[in-house]
Amino acid sequence: MTSHSKSTLNKIAEVTIFFWIIKIIATTLGEMSGDMLAQTLNLGYVIGLGITGAFLVTVLVFQVRAERYHPALFWAAIVGTTMVGTEISDMMDRTFGLGYVWGSAILLSGLLATLAIWYKRDGNLSVDPIIRKDAEITFWIAVLFSNSLGTAFGDFLVDVVNLSYIQGAIVTMGVIAVVLILHYTKAMNDIALFWIAFVFTRPFGATFGDLLTKPLDKGGLDLGTHWASLVSLVLIIGFVYWSHRSDQRNRPR
Repeated sequence: MTSHSKSTLNKIAEVTIFFWIIKIIATTLGEMSGDMLAQTLNLGYVIGLGITGAFLVTVLVFQVRAERYHPALFWAAIVGTTMVGTEISDMMDRTFGLGYVWGSAILLSGLLATLAIWYKRDGNLSVDPIIRKDAEITFWIAVLFSNSLGTAFGDFLVDVVNLSYIQGAIVTMGVIAVVLILHYTKAMNDIALFWIAFVFTRPFGATFGDLLTKPLDKGGLDLGTHWASLVSLVLIIGFVYWSHRSDQRNRPR
C-alpha cells in the first residue's frame, strides 16, 4: 500500500504540528466544558459524566462507522474524550475519594493494558494507518485512558504538589520539550513518543484551561468557562479547517 493510499484510508488525523496544536486546544476545551457541567452548572460529576459520556458514545458511533477520515467527527471525538476524561478523573478523586495518586495509577494501568492488548493483537501500536474497526476502537479506548490520566496528572501537580497553574503548565511543557528532542534526535521510538506526548499534552491543555477559568484567589484569570470554551471552540474550528485545506493542497493529484 502506498503512503498516499494509507493517508487516504486512515481514519485518524495525520500527525503534524496542526495535530498537536488542535489536540492541546481540544484538551483545554474539554477541561473547561467538563468543569462547566459539573461545577459551574452544579450538576455534579456523575451527571456530568452521563451527559459527556452520551455525547462521546454518539460521536464515536458515527466516527467508527464512517469509511474515511472526517475532520469534524474525529476532533469532536477527541473533545468528547477530554470532557469524559475530566469527569472520570474528578469523580475518582472527589466522589470516590481515591485521590489523584491512586486515580492516576488505575488510569495508567488501564492505558498500559489497552496498549498491551493492541500490541499483542497487531504486533505494533502505530496510528498510521488505522483502518480496521477493531484497531480504531482500541485506539479510542487508549485515547480515553490517556486523556483521563493526563487530567489526573495535571490536577496532581496543582492540588497535591501545590504548583500554580502556570507552573504546572511549565512542567508539562518541559516534558513535551524532551519528547520533541528525543523525536528529532531519533533517540527513542516514535510510537512510544506519540503516546507519551498524547498523555502530557492533556495536562498542559488542562492546566491552561484552569488558568483561564479559575478564580483570581486560586491563581486563575477568572474568565469564566462559557467565554473561554467559546474561544477554544472557535480556535479548534479554525485550525481544523486550516489543516484540512493545507492537507488537500499538498495531497498528490
